[in-house]
Amino acid sequence: MSVHATARLRAEPDGRGGTALPVLESAGPLALRRTRSPLPTHARATVVGAMSAPLNGDRLAIEAEAADGARLTVDAAAATVALPGARPDGEPSTYGIRLTVGEGATLHWLPEQLVSAHGSDLHQTTRVELAPTARLLLREEQILGRHGEPAGALTTRLTVRRAGRPLLDQQLAYGPGAPGGWDGPAVLGGHRAVGQLLLADPSFEDAPLPARLLAPTAALTPLAGPAVLVTAVAADARLLREILDEAMRELLDGLKADTGNG
Repeated sequence: MSVHATARLRAEPDGRGGTALPVLESAGPLALRRTRSPLPTHARATVVGAMSAPLNGDRLAIEAEAADGARLTVDAAAATVALPGARPDGEPSTYGIRLTVGEGATLHWLPEQLVSAHGSDLHQTTRVELAPTARLLLREEQILGRHGEPAGALTTRLTVRRAGRPLLDQQLAYGPGAPGGWDGPAVLGGHRAVGQLLLADPSFEDAPLPARLLAPTAALTPLAGPAVLVTAVAADARLLREILDEAMRELLDGLKADTGNG
């Protein structure tokens, strides 16, 4: 039997220089917990898996909103593992993420890895709506197969709109059923971990960053808007996280230096 569940959270300024979480609704396997944030101005919510999911045929979703002026960090307690399971309708499982970031608001969306286990079939979609002065830091990591096993079927799509206009629309597909060449030298080259780090900030309008290599298997690409995208592949999850963490530190430190904020 498949599971249908949507978890919701909303962050708002608390009137004292911080951020409150007036909406924090768990659902099914998606349990949301208020946790202590290392950033004093940010509220923090952590996604905790309450059961094994998604299985083939499950329909899961998270809706998160940082209202005008709010500062929110969302992370996860553990990796999400897409698992095989009975599919009475013959359809893949789906995991939909919808993020909204208001004027002057900041959202750090930093989940743990998504692991595509052998025999699983998952379609994940992430849709983001940014106000013109919104700030977003978003990380996605896909691990293709558990240790020693082939990848499952995985399709991901990341769509970001700023002020109602497209900023990024990217779809990736791996495993059985994916277009030929997904594991070839022009795409993954045998690597089994792939990730993206997106940073959108209004300050990039005045000082865009140039495209460049960050590592032998990682590149930074400026987008047609105030944002940059880091794309990386690696042999495993640990190496991928090291690459993305280093890129994150460099980008955030650069923003602090440019704005004069310590």
